[in-house]
Amino acid sequence: MENGKMELLKQVADGIAGQFGSSCEVVIHDLSQHPDHSIVYIVNGHVSGRKVGDGASGVVMEQLRSNDPAPKDHLCYLMKTPDGKILKSSTVYIRNSRGKVSAILAINYDISKLMIVESALNELISTRESTQAEPEKIVNINDMLEDLIQQSVALIGKPVALMNKDDKVKAIRFLNQNGAFLVTKSGDKIAKYFGISKYTLYSYIDTKQEGKAT
Repeated sequence: MENGKMELLKQVADGIAGQFGSSCEVVIHDLSQHPDHSIVYIVNGHVSGRKVGDGASGVVMEQLRSNDPAPKDHLCYLMKTPDGKILKSSTVYIRNSRGKVSAILAINYDISKLMIVESALNELISTRESTQAEPEKIVNINDMLEDLIQQSVALIGKPVALMNKDDKVKAIRFLNQNGAFLVTKSGDKIAKYFGISKYTLYSYIDTKQEGKAT
């Protein structure tokens, strides 16, 4: 990303955090960096427990594997931190001079205490029960790899020890489609988990590409 644009984003991040206080986390993800280390600037990182150099969130991973040249900003949605905080979040896609998304500006406001107040008020004034969708969790990229592996096993419906070659190919196709191989050294971990060599692992990925071409 151009230095001038990065400095401007940092200024904007500081301004937003200064306006809304210590409960407002503002994060800059540089998409030219590896997903393991995409956070290049963060204000009030105590909100989510992250810091500069940490890996991408699920939102960033979604952008990396979507290949959408013009994603729409994702505004005012709920997220949940590993320690249970509820965040009201917005994701703004920053484009370079060629119109390609080069960075993400994420705003995460901790509304946990406000929700407690809201709950107390609703109990006093509400005449019927209301429901709220479960917020999406903020997941570190390395935790995401473990979660994707477990999803691939669930997709097959049997433990690795009982999988045949076709089962493993299908599981690894799922992992590849969902960005698992963007994680550093993920190939080593996935190959070990499925009890195959790295050569076999990548041959399974090539099998997927051949199938797609036809």
